[in-house]
Amino acid sequence: MVLSRQALDGPSPAEAGSHTVGTLYYGSGTDRNRPEYRDSVALVTDSVDASVLVDLGRSAGERNDYWGFTPKGFPLNGRVWYPEGEGPFPLVLVVHGNHDMRDFSDPGYDYLGELLASRGFILVSLDMNFINGGIRGENDGRGWLMLKHLQVWERFNGEEGNPFHGRVDMSRIAIMGHSRGGEAVGHAAAFNRLSRYPDDASLEFDFGFDIRSVVAIAPVDGQYLPTGRKVPLENVNYLVFHGSHDGDVTSFHGLRQWDRVSFTAGGDYFKSAVYMYRANHGQWNSVWNSFDNGPRSARILDLRYLVTPEEQRRFAEIYVTAFLEATLKGDDRWLPLFRDHRVAGDWLPKTMYVTRLEHASFRPLATFEEDIDVTTGSHPGVVLRGDSLAEWAEEELTLRSRNRANTSASQENQALRLAWNNRIAGPDTTRTGPPAVFEVALPQGLARSWGLDGEHSLSLSLTATETSPRPRSDPTPRDTAEADGRDASGSDRQGRRSSDRDAPKPPVDLSVEVVDATGASARLILGDYGPIRRPLEITIWRRTDQEREVFADRSELVLQTFDLPLRDFVEANRELDPGSISAVRLVFDVAVSGEVLVDNIGFSRLGGGFWSARVN
Repeated sequence: MVLSRQALDGPSPAEAGSHTVGTLYYGSGTDRNRPEYRDSVALVTDSVDASVLVDLGRSAGERNDYWGFTPKGFPLNGRVWYPEGEGPFPLVLVVHGNHDMRDFSDPGYDYLGELLASRGFILVSLDMNFINGGIRGENDGRGWLMLKHLQVWERFNGEEGNPFHGRVDMSRIAIMGHSRGGEAVGHAAAFNRLSRYPDDASLEFDFGFDIRSVVAIAPVDGQYLPTGRKVPLENVNYLVFHGSHDGDVTSFHGLRQWDRVSFTAGGDYFKSAVYMYRANHGQWNSVWNSFDNGPRSARILDLRYLVTPEEQRRFAEIYVTAFLEATLKGDDRWLPLFRDHRVAGDWLPKTMYVTRLEHASFRPLATFEEDIDVTTGSHPGVVLRGDSLAEWAEEELTLRSRNRANTSASQENQALRLAWNNRIAGPDTTRTGPPAVFEVALPQGLARSWGLDGEHSLSLSLTATETSPRPRSDPTPRDTAEADGRDASGSDRQGRRSSDRDAPKPPVDLSVEVVDATGASARLILGDYGPIRRPLEITIWRRTDQEREVFADRSELVLQTFDLPLRDFVEANRELDPGSISAVRLVFDVAVSGEVLVDNIGFSRLGGGFWSARVN
């Protein structure tokens, strides 16, 4: 659970700010089905030709009759919440995902519009209901339309007599999206830096906006594949969050895009992922609410365990506001939220969370992506070693289930699996051997060349699993081993792992040790820096037979990021020199047995804002 202790100073980022909020609509002024975009538009916009990007297929006739326009003439409609005042104010665009096209989705982010406008942001919820419904492969169109809206705002800001003239800070832009819109914001950020459409170069792009930040809410991934590949993102701040009980995008697909965000320009960019237990898909939108697959889903989905819509949206208010305040306004008061959610125990809904964080300063020792040699790290000269481990393997992490938008159940990320049992097999089950160890050895001079000091932290991501290996075999001669049912290696022929998920499991914890070139060392307990959880159990469907049929597992593998300041190691041993670190070790001396998945071991230089509040 979230700790009841509050480490961050108030007020909460979910509290309204000091600005009076105004609202207006802009659009075609001719909309057949939306009176707000026909009778209430304050600013008229031209339509755009999206026919190269959006194919309506067999439904084209019916859809064109209903809307009164074709993809050659898509409107640019938006509802705006803005702060009264001179500005200029940062601009935030949000786009909904796929839904019944007649159950209009764009009003559903009103709670974010009111809050963010009161805090000095212009928020625009974009109308793209005309590409909702039963069509596929249109997410490139959603991303492109976002950029066409930014062109509209560029005109608004520069146009004499326009109510937004000079009031929009076009150097501080964020884009947000939900569901398919959560994938589309990645396409928009990528298209923003391209000169031509990847799938048809006859369509020229001329955007180049200063998009600093991207927010993806329960996104799909891979619905659109430019040139047959997943979209990479570079040098943007990225926030993604997802609910465990999502009945539509049933796996945390946003982890894949999170992994593809890279930082090549240095600076203070960061990316964060948050997994919220008992949140669903629809409650992020006040129109969609609890029905993740339409009204009939109330008969299919088990809604009893969801957090309330108000709680779920309060989480969104807290994290979105904190993220935008930090990345668009340089306000770092709430940065600790992205490192450790526990610092906001009084603000967040009382459920469980898993958080991931990577800062642009991260220097990897081992990401387990580069090759099939389990003894080498990601930086040249880094060596990986294990001692007394029951299992040591690198493998691909999987998603809990398949989503209809993508046939892959992979997280598209490699990680390390380590298992240990320090007990010695035999009649005396209390006997233990030396603790198992996994070591990451640094080449000579690397710590010095990276400038490691007390302002850096050791970063790694980890989760415990439900399985546990059997006790170690007592070292014996080969003939004795064969006689009592063990093979010559000492392994129990009945298998090394036990996976009775319903049996109570003791907590998993371990030590992290840093060693310098002189042999000075210091250990910290990992659990002091955050909860080490096993994957959280999930039940989405009312019928357990459906649950078993659809989902391969009862939980999602989401690793928690831990940052251990090197100054804490120095406090544990004043002789330790961070500038000559020669090894990092995971020492399994706290829990006598267990299994963990580990990823992204390295060093970061998190700014002071991330450490302004701590729980440990």
